[in-house]
Amino acid sequence: MSATPAPFQPSPPPTAKAMDDMLADIEALGRKAAAARAQIGRAIYGQQDVVDQTLITLLSGGHVLLVGVPGLGKSKLVETLAIVMGLGSKRVQFTPDLMPADILGSEVLDEGEDGRRHFRFVPGPVFCQLLMADEINRASPRTQSALLQAMQEQRVAIGGVEHPLPRPFHVLATQNPIEQEGTYPLPEAQLDRFLLEVQVTYPDLASERAMLVATTGTGEEKPAQALTAEDLMAAQALIRRVPVGDTVVDAILNLVRSGRPEASDDETVRRHVAWGPGPRAAQALMLACRARALLDNRLAPSIDDVAALAPPVLRHRMALNFSARADGLALDTVIARLVERLG
Repeated sequence: MSATPAPFQPSPPPTAKAMDDMLADIEALGRKAAAARAQIGRAIYGQQDVVDQTLITLLSGGHVLLVGVPGLGKSKLVETLAIVMGLGSKRVQFTPDLMPADILGSEVLDEGEDGRRHFRFVPGPVFCQLLMADEINRASPRTQSALLQAMQEQRVAIGGVEHPLPRPFHVLATQNPIEQEGTYPLPEAQLDRFLLEVQVTYPDLASERAMLVATTGTGEEKPAQALTAEDLMAAQALIRRVPVGDTVVDAILNLVRSGRPEASDDETVRRHVAWGPGPRAAQALMLACRARALLDNRLAPSIDDVAALAPPVLRHRMALNFSARADGLALDTVIARLVERLG
């Protein structure tokens, strides 16, 4: 017989000194985040929601999938983030002939001065702190799974030897939603490893005008470093200490569970959703809400954070059935219905 699990014991409330220390840490993080936003704004015009959601992903310790047509600055955003956060970055252009060893690395046979031969591991581009996986859906499933395993386990196994990846380690992958010929859509289980799916849309008129003037002259303003890798890891640890009220916890659970057709009391979900979000969606939403609150210099997340982050957290963790697609129903419309029920 299996042992009966111990009853859940809530953590004791923090002491006054612990709260004061956390408040000071949050205020310091808020200042650094404001400086990072300002530096990113020197290179990225408009797209504030995209920038904020990407920052939220990094502060939460996750990976992000950027979906948008070519020419919207996705590569520029990754390059800028690496500079502003002081992270070592590399870029891999995914193509159908890309092999796992092209990303992870491989062993080569060396011969020493004594004539003895031995294998030496040559690290691939995945051994960095910020990896841009450009058009990730153009690589074969074998190559996709090799990268996504590294994302989940934070290490690479080559020749029976495990090699840990640098800390922090984040993947910013891109997809083109228009051209699907010759692509390999990411399986649902692999999509679930991305904390957020961020939709990169066209900039507004004022932002596009400013970008046009600034980027076609003789000089272009460059961002400066505002954070370090140690600052980012400290922020990731701080976010997990931020308290979350029962009201917000209940809102997250109700939102995620209402998106599952077998458990939802929403008729649209039961009729049109093929499969809904799993527990990892609730975990992602909890972390992302904490990070969003800290970015806004707030001590705790609110239901507004849950509503704002529901689309990027849920849109790659749900799927519509054929009936919904035939009726022209969009997944974001279903998510918006669920958000409205939060009250």
